Amino acid sequence: MPNQNTKQGISSTHIAFIAMFATLAGVLYILDFALPFAFPGFLEFKLSDIPILIGSFTLGPVSGAVIVVVEILIKLVIKGSSTVFVGELSDLVTSCVFAVTAGIIYKKHRTFKGALVGMAIGTAAEVIIAMLFNWLVLVPFYVQVFFGGSWTPLIGMMKPLFPACTESTFYSFYLWASVLPFNLLRCLVAIGVTLLVYKRISRLINSVNRKIYGKPDYDEKKSKKTTIILVCAGVAIVALLVTFALLRYFVF
Repeated sequence: MPNQNTKQGISSTHIAFIAMFATLAGVLYILDFALPFAFPGFLEFKLSDIPILIGSFTLGPVSGAVIVVVEILIKLVIKGSSTVFVGELSDLVTSCVFAVTAGIIYKKHRTFKGALVGMAIGTAAEVIIAMLFNWLVLVPFYVQVFFGGSWTPLIGMMKPLFPACTESTFYSFYLWASVLPFNLLRCLVAIGVTLLVYKRISRLINSVNRKIYGKPDYDEKKSKKTTIILVCAGVAIVALLVTFALLRYFVF
């Protein structure tokens, strides 16, 4: 694991890898796709949880949360929001619950068993939150705001997979036969890829840290100054992303 508690605080390497994971997550978040043969077409599958989970494991749960925030801001700047930010809020909450929960547990138990337990608990938490969020927030919001209180459009999108779906049975089909397996699959894909590549990426970050900070002529004051500059630059970039996202939605 990368040494995150060195005297210089958050290293420039750490910040650089956060930026790399966030950029990759943002690109994958934009490149979402439907699985209409298994789930309703409006449930869009995203692979962005992969770099988020890897980042949470290698860089820490706080960094994982930062990656999620930046990922969503990148998407909002490039594509905007078609859901008045409610869809993005759902992805923010579920991705953080999944990756950050797993990262916190792994941080306390740095073993393979700890990683598996963390990912299992993170997956369970993500699925539960996703179901609650869809039941209490997303579906009521879409019905009232986008469909004027009518359930017909949503039920029409469910009919190809669930012909027996009606307004009274909608949540039974949607939550238990769609949202639950959809989010479970999303988490399992991220877990599978993370288990395959995590150790290699962890060793890479360690190697880069040793090359930069393991030298005998290491200048601690210079490193702190560099870290402060990088943190300020990161905050400025996030502020710009927020500004452009809001401009894109409200102006353009």
